[in-house]
Amino acid sequence: MDLKAMVKSLENCDCGRAHETDVRAVYCGPNITAEAGRILKSENFPTSLLLVADQNTLRASRGLLPALRASGFLVKQQVFEDMRTADMEDVDLVASLSAGLDAILSVGSGSLNDICRLAAFKADKAFAIYATAPSMDGFASDSAPITTGNFKFSHPAKQPSVIMADTKVLAASPAELKAAGFGDMIGKFIGLADWRISNLLTGEYYCPKIAALTEEALRRLLPLAHKVQDNDEKTAGEIFEALVLTGLAMGFAKSVRPASGAEHVISHFWEVKKLQEGKLSDFHGKKVGLATLLLNKMYLQAAGVSQIKPQPENLDMDEILSVYGEGLTDDVIKANTPSVTQGITPELLSEHWEDIRNILLKTLPPQDELVRLMQSAGLPLRVEEIAVDRDLRDKAIRYSPFMRQRLTLLRLWPMLGFEYGID
Repeated sequence: MDLKAMVKSLENCDCGRAHETDVRAVYCGPNITAEAGRILKSENFPTSLLLVADQNTLRASRGLLPALRASGFLVKQQVFEDMRTADMEDVDLVASLSAGLDAILSVGSGSLNDICRLAAFKADKAFAIYATAPSMDGFASDSAPITTGNFKFSHPAKQPSVIMADTKVLAASPAELKAAGFGDMIGKFIGLADWRISNLLTGEYYCPKIAALTEEALRRLLPLAHKVQDNDEKTAGEIFEALVLTGLAMGFAKSVRPASGAEHVISHFWEVKKLQEGKLSDFHGKKVGLATLLLNKMYLQAAGVSQIKPQPENLDMDEILSVYGEGLTDDVIKANTPSVTQGITPELLSEHWEDIRNILLKTLPPQDELVRLMQSAGLPLRVEEIAVDRDLRDKAIRYSPFMRQRLTLLRLWPMLGFEYGID
């Protein structure tokens, strides 16, 4: 990945914004584990650091710690048992443990990275990632979705200055995690459609060049669907770089929009509702993949409607709050003050409906093609396979849009006069 050339291509962008990144280098290839210390030193990464892992990622990264120490790094360790949920308590723990040290190195992916990137932001520490699985798109992200009191918010966080991945380690990672990474990526179809629709209706910032980076990541990834679960270093490396590219797009845009739409919010809704019951939900990317499958079908059906009868929004906030339940109501109220639909009228929706249809038809894949890709990658096709029943599925479709102050087509669904039924 030629990061310097990418940054150069975005100079003086027509969107009017400067596209910058704190990521200095991405290393992905064989023998990265043995070279990790040399790599970090070549990038002037501080030599006193807190290494954060869990038992699984520590085993996967065997050889990393000796390589760091051989290069003169002073390493303190925080090893969790099995990090599946990124909680603010763990963010604060990591930030406190980094006191007296100059940097944080996250060993793993997903929740571990999110905890560390926010802890590094809070404690003002240098930050780097050693990835152990191509399981999600947030490696280069500058935001972190963190759970506080069972509600999940995205917080501004620190981008890693260095990202490292050993293709042997990536290829040997669990097939389920590699499939989750693919699921996280196919959600970009919905995310890009939602971003373009919001730009059309509200003037929300949108950059075609940044959107094109996400589309490029998809173009690189989709032909590899049938190889996602293979123990193949070349494929694992290509998947990883596609995931990193999407994270860079988020950083360049200073927004999650290039990578996240209604499909991610549904995934977060399922997660917080499970947490209310004291249960862990399935891997994020698997949930995103299934949410994408549901929404792609709905959005394409909407695109097939040539005439709509839009109506003013008529919310029953008491009903919405009752669905979220005790402990989440304050966060939901905050996410809807002011409402993202403010200024969106039936007349505006009618005026732009043909444009919205065109966005959907140009951005989304045919449903049968999406099903084929998910099957090839080993992703589930039914919500029951991720322990989500139909009631929770339907609640997510109807009520998840109120978790975020983010306009999506799903948020506009009742205003457009559509029914929620997806069977």
